[in-house]
Amino acid sequence: MGPEELTTLLWRERELLELLVFKLEEEHLILTSGKTRWLDNATREVSHVVNRLRAATLERTAVAAEVALKWGLTDDAGLLDLADGAPAGPWQEILSDHHSAMMTTVEQIRGLRDTNLQFLRAGLRSAQDTAANLTTEAGTYDHRGHTSQDAVARILDQSV
Repeated sequence: MGPEELTTLLWRERELLELLVFKLEEEHLILTSGKTRWLDNATREVSHVVNRLRAATLERTAVAAEVALKWGLTDDAGLLDLADGAPAGPWQEILSDHHSAMMTTVEQIRGLRDTNLQFLRAGLRSAQDTAANLTTEAGTYDHRGHTSQDAVARILDQSV
């Protein structure tokens, strides 16, 4: 396999990274809208794209190792190492451009991931606070087995 196959795989990996950005933005919109009914589906889609991305990265790494060996580099050479060690021609610029574009997309992914985690943590804290404020009072029973307390909504904010 040569650099042509490597660039094809890099394009596929970049497309998957862009798809991951899209899926994380979908997840973000669901979180900000409060429509958590769809959160499970969005999370599943993100996981699916991540799994596809892992497979594409593994395939790209194998081809990059072959190209590196052909160019006299070690088989664990990174994309920038490949660009630096590329023979005369367009490969140095092509591989550098791929690296730059992928790093930009990865930074977007990190930002979206961190933002989504903040929303999820805030939601979890809110749910935990609500659950902690639910108190069950022991009711007393009369001779018929009925409680002597009036039924009161437990989650309804009665101060409003």
